[in-house]
Amino acid sequence: MASTLEKFIHSLDPRALPRVLQIQSGIYFQGSIYEMFGNECCLSTGEVIKIIGFKINKLIASICENNEVSRFSAKVELPLNFPGLYKVVADKTPYVSIEEITRKVSIGPTRFGHPCFYSPEDIKLANLTIKHGEQITFNSVEKVNGTMAVNCGVVRNNQSHSFTLPLSQEGKFYECEDDQIYTLKEIAEWKIPKCRNRIVKLSNTLHTWDSSNPLPENFDGCLILTPVYEVQAVMKFRKDIVHILSDLDVEVKDITDCYDISSFLQPLSLEDVFERTSKEFPMVAEIMEGPSGSQKPYNLLHTGKEIVIYKKYQPTRVLASEIRSDSPKRHFLIPMSYKGKFKRRPREFPTAYDLEIARSEKEQLHVVATKAFDSPHKELFSVSVGDQFLVQQCQTSEVLYEGRKKVIDVLACEQILSDTYKKVLLPMYMEGGFVEVIHDKKQYQLSEICKEFRLPFNVKVSVRDLSVEEDVLAAVPGLQFEEEITDSYLLISSTSSPVESWEIPVYRLNMSVHLLSRDVQTVVPPATKTTVEEISEEQYYMVRRYENQTLHPPPRPPKKPT
Repeated sequence: MASTLEKFIHSLDPRALPRVLQIQSGIYFQGSIYEMFGNECCLSTGEVIKIIGFKINKLIASICENNEVSRFSAKVELPLNFPGLYKVVADKTPYVSIEEITRKVSIGPTRFGHPCFYSPEDIKLANLTIKHGEQITFNSVEKVNGTMAVNCGVVRNNQSHSFTLPLSQEGKFYECEDDQIYTLKEIAEWKIPKCRNRIVKLSNTLHTWDSSNPLPENFDGCLILTPVYEVQAVMKFRKDIVHILSDLDVEVKDITDCYDISSFLQPLSLEDVFERTSKEFPMVAEIMEGPSGSQKPYNLLHTGKEIVIYKKYQPTRVLASEIRSDSPKRHFLIPMSYKGKFKRRPREFPTAYDLEIARSEKEQLHVVATKAFDSPHKELFSVSVGDQFLVQQCQTSEVLYEGRKKVIDVLACEQILSDTYKKVLLPMYMEGGFVEVIHDKKQYQLSEICKEFRLPFNVKVSVRDLSVEEDVLAAVPGLQFEEEITDSYLLISSTSSPVESWEIPVYRLNMSVHLLSRDVQTVVPPATKTTVEEISEEQYYMVRRYENQTLHPPPRPPKKPT
């Protein structure tokens, strides 16, 4: 059955991709010429295209009154970078099953991908009963004992309880009120369900307003947002990926079940290539859609270029963040082959417990107090701003508490006086402030720091990496090395001039290729160039999440006796 492209894409489940569509009617009888991002394509009646992906490109907004479009409101077009912060208004229409929620609502690894729902009736599980009205957080979707289910959680008395709900679970599930605020881009990526519109309320009024602003002056009400998708498609006789907006006035028919999908070129993402077995490498590929970016090697990876993919592997990187009090901070992934040198920078410690964590056998930790602390026990030391200490070790000590002796954890230190040292005890729960005093003037290679010191570790570049044209780290006043990670990369070079090979990240580069049935002339890659990669805030949290998901969190610092 034919439908408009807009209606088809709005109801399409991404998990059902790819889909083969036949154009039933275009804007003109002879077909429609359509151009976007410099890609011109002709969608003639009868043309067959393969949909391989789609994402929200822009939003159509209408002013909302009483949860309905205002009779006096014209529709306006909002780009995803339109300024302002917005609150999501909970949808009053219930979902009828867990399966419907997973099909229409974005559930993913970031904080945006944990939607919350409640049921007006109790849900009885094997070892837990979810009470009516109780907020259920949806964390992830995965197969549990052979059945697809959602990992969920509820919080009771500050305790989190985890459980799973099968996709077959039916009932009424309503969205919970959301007190977070979001940018329009975040709402577009995570908070607009399939087949539904989204009502949002402007949380902060725009600081400046001019005549080009599509919203009324001093507007602080609600908007109904309708997404317009950018559809990525492959055509029969083209080697690139074409981009089509979903509101294009064409009708389409889904013919996937009766069409040989293998007759199209098969675009592969970098993740698809990485999932191939090691025996299949090296391979020759042609880029169907290259990444954006002016930094090498991304500026060399343009559409139509042929590359050799030598191997897949997971090298070590050091995750580093810029040291600054305000945000946003810049984040970097530094290869172990980085040839610059670093000098140490003082670390800051908010509690005595952090001093114990940072303490090492290699050298004594010397700190200065930046915040005063009055000890409630005469057996323990009261700290003044400017006091200097050498950190010794963790131990226990007896203190008098409400007339009774109590054993607590303390940190043994030596206070540095003008001509002597004084042994003192600091309570481990002490919330103060300390800054490190650096005596070490040595310059270190990255590998030396990772070998000799415990991360996190503060540094600044003292000698830039002369093997690269521009060392992005050299301009950063201070860096904190947070942790060593392993990440997935492909090693590639150009087929036309294979004088050097490059590592490209698998999960942070938006690039599509199709494989060519040609033999690789040389299986040994040329000299490898590695680069410092600057990553976005969202990529930073994704990297940290995947690195830490198998680690246990550090123990919590002791609480102050109450």
